Amino acid sequence: MTALRGRPAVKEPRVSPFYIPATAPVSIQGRRVLKHGGCFALLDEFGSAQATGPGPEGLFFEDTRYLSQLHPTIDDQRPLLLSSRMTQDNALLAVDIANPDLSAGGKLRLPGALVHIELGIALGDGALFLTLDLRNYGGVPASFRLDFHVDADFADIFEVRGAVRPRRGLFLPVEWRPEGPRYGYRGLDGIVRRTSLAFDPPPDPASDNRMSWLIDLAAGATQRLQLDVQCERQGGQRSVGQRFGGQRLGRGTATRAGSLAATERHIAERRGRAAGLTSGNESFNGWLQRSRADLDMLITETPEGPYAYAGIPWFCTVFGRDGLITALECLWLDPDLAAGTLRYLAAHQAIAPDPTADAEPGKILHETRGGEMAALGEVPFAQYYGSVDSTPLFVLLAARYYERTGDLKLIRRIWPHIQAALGWMRRLGDADGDGLLEYDRKSLNGLINQGWKDSADAIMHEDGSLAEAPIALAEVQAYAYAAYLGASTMAAALSRPAEAGELEELARQLKRRFEAAFWLEDLGTYALALDGAKRPCRVRSSNAGHVLLGGLASYDRAARVADGLMTGDCFSGWGIRTLAAGEARYNPISYHNGSIWPHDNAMIAMGLGRYRLRAPILTLLSGLFDAAQFMERSRLPELFCGFSRRSAMGPTSYPVACSPQAWAAGAPFAVLGALLGVAFAPQERQIRFIRPTLPPWLEVLEISNLRLGDASVDLQLRRSREDVGLTVLRRDGSVEVVVTS
Repeated sequence: MTALRGRPAVKEPRVSPFYIPATAPVSIQGRRVLKHGGCFALLDEFGSAQATGPGPEGLFFEDTRYLSQLHPTIDDQRPLLLSSRMTQDNALLAVDIANPDLSAGGKLRLPGALVHIELGIALGDGALFLTLDLRNYGGVPASFRLDFHVDADFADIFEVRGAVRPRRGLFLPVEWRPEGPRYGYRGLDGIVRRTSLAFDPPPDPASDNRMSWLIDLAAGATQRLQLDVQCERQGGQRSVGQRFGGQRLGRGTATRAGSLAATERHIAERRGRAAGLTSGNESFNGWLQRSRADLDMLITETPEGPYAYAGIPWFCTVFGRDGLITALECLWLDPDLAAGTLRYLAAHQAIAPDPTADAEPGKILHETRGGEMAALGEVPFAQYYGSVDSTPLFVLLAARYYERTGDLKLIRRIWPHIQAALGWMRRLGDADGDGLLEYDRKSLNGLINQGWKDSADAIMHEDGSLAEAPIALAEVQAYAYAAYLGASTMAAALSRPAEAGELEELARQLKRRFEAAFWLEDLGTYALALDGAKRPCRVRSSNAGHVLLGGLASYDRAARVADGLMTGDCFSGWGIRTLAAGEARYNPISYHNGSIWPHDNAMIAMGLGRYRLRAPILTLLSGLFDAAQFMERSRLPELFCGFSRRSAMGPTSYPVACSPQAWAAGAPFAVLGALLGVAFAPQERQIRFIRPTLPPWLEVLEISNLRLGDASVDLQLRRSREDVGLTVLRRDGSVEVVVTS
């Protein structure tokens, strides 16, 4: 057992008011997920919502649960579950159920599993479409009562997560129409939200919350029942998050056929836009296909282009940091996602100070919400800017996008926004003028910690005591360093030499300051952070790995950081922990203090790739791939617990982790790209593979539709002992593929 460094803190950790409680009702393990634009459904394996008691299931639209209960019963019994599966592209949930044993007067009148029921659920633009196809396989008629239990609580997503509100709005009387009920709620924000249900054939209403049909099926007979659910809203102002993704005013108009066609078009467009990957390892292919399908589902078209919503269920909206990192992970395969992300965040950059939203001129959005609580200010996230890293990551992604594509037209378009972001970094983001980016919340309801590890107890000293603001995080300085250098390159390309030179000098100054303040020679790593008194947080954490992503470390120090991250205290066998075992606050079941986050490992892998440290990337790819094989549908969640790998056992799940999560879905592509050493030289019309490496369990990898400008190639990489050979299978346009050592 690893001994604790320092001593456990006496002071209990602060708890954020937006903490997601790890209670059974909000656990999302085993749920089925559908998403279309700004609408998503979280259902159990029966395709039902809250069939057995309170839970997070339901149909959600714009951060509000429009349908809180939806489940069928047969003569007041739950059907028998035969199978439950999502289609590979996440477009449809298909569930096979059957009748249970049905008795009358103490005698069995209909044996179980004679009537097969195929249930299908798909989503549309603020809509859910359900189909029940019944078939009697028995040799005798089958008669029973089929009920659908339905309700709409119009709970805000933060209420579903566990928030308790002092008061709520007014539930409107249920409107009865021939095809079904219409539920309504007038929120305290002045918006009327309605859920309209239309059944075919129409039900016999037993009550406001139970729809009934008497089913009589002759031997071999079939019957179909359909339900359309429409989410509607009237009044109020639309937030940033409601400008797209299915804003529905008045009566819902989404159709079943139109919604399925729109989903097919979206998937086809994504497939045509991004490069494809296929290997000789079928399990690896399954992981890549699952990750790709999850990204396709989470990516939402906005007026500015594609943007990856952060995750389901808690973060099905725009998050600045998450979108930027997801785009960075997928940049080598899909530069269009980066372009859409940059355009969107530029369009919603803060232009005026607003302490209630932690907004300052030049800052990049943290998140946006469209629910009642956000509109009322009960949570500060209607349009919230409380992240210290989104702004340098915005500039960093712009620079990497230009490096990847040579698209100076987009850089010129967003250059004023890049300048505003750089201005915030140099002034308001560095309030004490020491050259480091720090955070200290302005909003009383804002996030206490404003890096990616935003739990209230995530930034601490060696003895476990919590760091006091203003706090300078290690990884944020690396992002800033890369942002300054990248902005210098972009400024030079825009014929702004003086600005380019000034930005390059800022990067040099930051490097000197960082190395002097953050390097811990005795630990062979970088401090987690500096606190408000400029004392280093002498804690071994994954944050040091992000320093490599920015290229801020010397090669010798990068190698020492890499070695430390691959020790047993940091690497669990599945991935690198957020906090090393043995640190005072280490807890493998915590959110940020010892758990494993796939995107965290991906960011570290990209950093290792910049220093051509291929061996640890191989280990990371293998660990994450192995972990995915134990996950349902090979889907890596937002995070999982940091327990050490045990023989013949999989990783331990974290109870309230989002699944799918965009930056977790992007992780395999980032790690694989780092392992292949993929780089682009648009001016030379070259795609470069620098010391490409494949793991022993992956002999062949094919890449299709890898684009550079208007040209594209299909490639095959084949491993031979320690070397990897490359063959161009197809070339369209002027592009050269180069392998270097």
